[in-house]
Amino acid sequence: MKLRLMMMLAVGFALSTAAWADGDATRGKTLAYTCHGCHGIPNYKNVSPIYSVPKLGGQQAKYMIAALKEYADGDRVHPTMHAQAVSNSEQDRADIAAFFQGSNPVNSQVIGTPPTAVQVCVACHGNNGVGISSRYPTLAGQHADYIAQAIKDYKSGKRKNPTMSAQAAVVKDEDIPAITAFFSKQKTLCSTDEIRDNDGKCK
Repeated sequence: MKLRLMMMLAVGFALSTAAWADGDATRGKTLAYTCHGCHGIPNYKNVSPIYSVPKLGGQQAKYMIAALKEYADGDRVHPTMHAQAVSNSEQDRADIAAFFQGSNPVNSQVIGTPPTAVQVCVACHGNNGVGISSRYPTLAGQHADYIAQAIKDYKSGKRKNPTMSAQAAVVKDEDIPAITAFFSKQKTLCSTDEIRDNDGKCK
């Protein structure tokens, strides 16, 4: 009887997990209306510290789900994002992430010459800033000042992620501008309002 109950619970868990593993982009488009208040405004800046609100168009869905969970759990410190993320169910996060990921093909072209300091990043983020796994964020086309702030937050412990904390620790402060400038010039991500206004595609 106990074995049967355990099997039923295991099946139930698997089914509930499967229900939100693949996001519904159509539902996500509706849910994402609250995101556009910041991410959907061109050139919008976070107030303190000042940096560009990140582009979400074309971002890896699994990464976005993980990021939202980190905001909800407090592993990433940002009051506004915490308030948004903590109110979302796991299915909501999957749906929102599916919408913002969109349907654009990944651009594999490398633009320009990578600075030597970028080598610490490419094992996960790829030579052109496109995450080698959907668990890793795409940096290609992201705002340089946002990437710089993220690196600094991992270095300081404001963002908590064992892998990124270890990698950011070896990045020299003087190398951050070159790293972020390189990734920001690559082409994959687009602004959040573009993905909203172009039916799930970057221009």
